[in-house]
Amino acid sequence: MPTWVRNNALSIVLFGLFAIFLVGQSLTGWRTYNSDQQEHGEETVGYGSYLTTGHFVEATFENWESEFLQMGAYVVLTVWLVQKGSSESKPATGDPQLDADPRRQRGDDAPGQVRAGGWRLTLYENSLGIAFAVLFLLSMTLHALGGAREFSAEQVAHGGSPVSVGRFVTTSAFWFQSFQNWQSEFVAVGTIVVLSIFLRQKGSPESKPVAAPDEQTGS
Repeated sequence: MPTWVRNNALSIVLFGLFAIFLVGQSLTGWRTYNSDQQEHGEETVGYGSYLTTGHFVEATFENWESEFLQMGAYVVLTVWLVQKGSSESKPATGDPQLDADPRRQRGDDAPGQVRAGGWRLTLYENSLGIAFAVLFLLSMTLHALGGAREFSAEQVAHGGSPVSVGRFVTTSAFWFQSFQNWQSEFVAVGTIVVLSIFLRQKGSPESKPVAAPDEQTGS
């Protein structure tokens, strides 16, 4: 196996699975959409056109939105909150390496932003949380745009009137879609936080060592 592939195998596999499942979602969604169109006596669409429909855009980005919210919230909450015994938490006394002031660690091998200091360092030391916040807001915006289009199409099909994006985000439909995904993300991450106190997976960095006591916090 080439060194580059071995060193990046985790991201390659994860994004590969993402691509496979996204294609699967789009193909099955396309067939479902056209089936619904036929049932209502409306025209079917080609695959390329389907990818621009509210049906696909809404379904895709309402899920992305919840994923980025969950990951961003988890990154930020674990700065201050702890769970005794969990491999997903810092110890209650803190982690010297994670909590160390980067302004005192400006070695030659430090990232350029750390060596530069000032606002660049301030931005960089919070960049992961900021990135997830931006991705969440972008996904939520696309969810609203796609959702408004799909909601309007359903309204028109039933003799109603289309709605604007602003109007759509005030409907219970929009928030139902968001909350049903948000709650599932937080129960999932909460589950791994608690289960990692008592359960192990040999070789995984998401688990404590198999022989570690339950009270040990962090991996």
